[in-house]
Amino acid sequence: MNEVSLPLPTPEMSADDLMKLGVMYSTGQNGAPVDLISAHMMFNLAAMRGSLEATHCRRELSREMEREDVAEAQRAARQWIDQGRVGLAA
Repeated sequence: MNEVSLPLPTPEMSADDLMKLGVMYSTGQNGAPVDLISAHMMFNLAAMRGSLEATHCRRELSREMEREDVAEAQRAARQWIDQGRVGLAA
């Protein structure tokens, strides 16, 4: 069984890079599983880095998700920020 190595957010990723990860997880591109929680997290991080497109995608995705899943995605994004893994827009 071939496992696909999926990219994770890193501190040096731009808002555009994070946005691409969000799209990948929301649509299942590049062999990624559709994972709305991860997609929301990536859109959230991209929005915090200044991406207006990510803000829109996050809002749209939230409408398709259960409240608990949105909360989980928000916690995951905060955890990345708290651990200093992804910086915010200046």
